[in-house]
Amino acid sequence: MANSKYEYVKDYETPDKLPLDNWIVVRIDGRGFHKFTTKYGFEKPNDKKGMDLMNAAAMAVMTELPDIVISYGISDEYSFVLHESCTLFERRASKLVSTVVSTFTAYYVHLWSQHFPELPLTLPLPTFDGRAVPYPSIKRMRDYLSWRQVDCHINNLYNTTFWALIQLGGLDAKAAEKELAGTLSADKNEILFSRFKINYNNEAEIWKKGSVVFRDYELVEPGASVDETPKMPVNLAEVEISKTQAEKEKKRRAKARITLQHLDIIKDDFWERRPWVLSNKPGQIPKQT
Repeated sequence: MANSKYEYVKDYETPDKLPLDNWIVVRIDGRGFHKFTTKYGFEKPNDKKGMDLMNAAAMAVMTELPDIVISYGISDEYSFVLHESCTLFERRASKLVSTVVSTFTAYYVHLWSQHFPELPLTLPLPTFDGRAVPYPSIKRMRDYLSWRQVDCHINNLYNTTFWALIQLGGLDAKAAEKELAGTLSADKNEILFSRFKINYNNEAEIWKKGSVVFRDYELVEPGASVDETPKMPVNLAEVEISKTQAEKEKKRRAKARITLQHLDIIKDDFWERRPWVLSNKPGQIPKQT
């Protein structure tokens, strides 16, 4: 771009580069989705087509952005995790957030007709907001995802009981809220089973555990030796080799199949059997059967 007397305005841009060696979580949330889901008659407490659409949009984002190592979604929110070594957009928060949010929103709108063919979108259109949060260690990043998965269980148990009281028990919203005030998980399970013969343990995993999206490689047996620590280059030649290797690994990640599962990401087993999520190094492509 040619220099001009107006170029000084660039100096007003605020630096927003996220700290190095931190895991980055870009979390998006639906804006005004209570009204939005009411407008389109989403089923309560959970709408399968609505969640399938969220998951499809998230998988598209991960396809578009190979730097994302894992994502986790519940209800109208999704969290996208970028590896601590990520250099995408020079780690600028505004660029990362705007790219993830706009890509997700674009696919949500684009894929809408596949999931709701009988309900064409009309104004106001669905929109999402987002934020980027750096986490200084694997433990902090995992604790964040664990927090979201625990929230998934707590909120779903409440909503399942709340809507059972309304749909099956004949209560209105205020009466259902009053009955559930101060109750513990055991109390809600008892209400579901004793009054409505609903065993919460039999509810679909997608609602109890949320949706986990990641690249699919061959599982590793727990305890297997895996080198997760990248070797730092010591001279210019090694720097170039390192860059070349990084590009090759990025292309391998881009080719990997993206899978959607509903499983426990709080326990160590998930991470031990899928070391590529934390190492950011592609694993072995599963053999076709």
